[in-house]
Amino acid sequence: MSSIKGVANPGLTGSQTEEARVYAKVTWRLIPLLFMCYVVAYLDRVNVGFAKLQMLRDLQFSETVYGLGAGIFFIGYFLFEVPSNIILHKVGARVWIARVMVTWAIISAATMFVTTPTMFYLVRFALGLAEAGLFPGVILYLTYWYPSQRRSKMIALFMTGIPVAGVIGGPVSGWIMHSMAGVYGWAGWQWLFLIEALPSIVMAIAVLAFLDDRVSDARWLSEDERKLIARDIAQDQTQTQSHSLRDGFTNPRVWLMCGIYFFFAVGLYGVGFFLPTLIKNSGATDPLTIGMLSMLPYAAAVIVMIVVSRSSDARRERRWHITAPALIGAIAWLVAVVFKHDVLIAMIALTVVTCCVIVTISQFWCLPTAILSGAAAAAGIAVVNSVGNLSGFLGPFFIGWISDKTHSTDIGLIVLAASLAIGGLLVLRVRKDLVNR
Repeated sequence: MSSIKGVANPGLTGSQTEEARVYAKVTWRLIPLLFMCYVVAYLDRVNVGFAKLQMLRDLQFSETVYGLGAGIFFIGYFLFEVPSNIILHKVGARVWIARVMVTWAIISAATMFVTTPTMFYLVRFALGLAEAGLFPGVILYLTYWYPSQRRSKMIALFMTGIPVAGVIGGPVSGWIMHSMAGVYGWAGWQWLFLIEALPSIVMAIAVLAFLDDRVSDARWLSEDERKLIARDIAQDQTQTQSHSLRDGFTNPRVWLMCGIYFFFAVGLYGVGFFLPTLIKNSGATDPLTIGMLSMLPYAAAVIVMIVVSRSSDARRERRWHITAPALIGAIAWLVAVVFKHDVLIAMIALTVVTCCVIVTISQFWCLPTAILSGAAAAAGIAVVNSVGNLSGFLGPFFIGWISDKTHSTDIGLIVLAASLAIGGLLVLRVRKDLVNR
């Protein structure tokens, strides 16, 4: 058999079509499963944004209490993320990801029993501890299967779980809260937490049944197909500059990535935790209507994400595929402030914001995975995600606090705009020769 393009072995076929076929086979096996895991994970993480529409009134919580509870999730996330990713690297993704999903499902369902601010804080903190291993674990897992030039599209396909969770979660959450309120004496928001936790258990079982830890474990691939992927990965890793566990903590570029992701994640969770409230403030009132309207920005984001990721891979250009959406999204946040009481313009602005925020997040992960491999990737990806996600604590807390003080979300949205712009400009400090491949 002749050589494969990009694989240093003349014994395997060099056909570009054959190579594409092999990776398509891998993609159909892995990405739908991982995608669905992320859909249910993100839904369990941010459904508190819909619960807020009824929960604050029923429990007499202030906006500050809500913001602190929504954000304290990320303190638990921060504390356990690096250890979780190192464990996954050692024991394998299959068992560890399934364990993560079962744990967070139980804790997310337990949110229905919250009655005091302290209980709310504790259950959100525990949820962060439980979920800490999923996202960075999957990003690390994808480096085992795809070389860097194919990774942008795969990360984007996986991360379409965020907007799809919004497309599905908005109408479903609105329907649950609209239709289930009072059933068996439970409030609509209590049913929301219970019902939306159940799919995580189902997906944990699917992970145990269908996920393989490494390419070498994949019996559904032929020996030549496993060799093709393994050699692509080995060749790709010769171009990375950091491999050891120590590099994942000490490489200055890792800390630049932390800063970039910190500012981007402020925008992501600004959308995730406050989009229903912003839509309500623009004039909608019924939970079902708010749920249906919240679906639109996420539906648009699915399309934009895939288009931008394909462009990024085809051109092998990463930096401007991140910076440009970040700057556009910052402008859209400001438009949402100015026209906050005009439902049509506000919805258009929030749709642009959602598209841009989710594109920047998905494209961002092409950067650290291009400069890290092996144990450095396990630690470094987790460090970047955990430090960056501290903004998920600070952002909601600040927006909730400033909303209570000013009785307006305007200042909070301006901060979100500035954060997105700063993150986009910081991306230009990354050397393009390290990541544009």
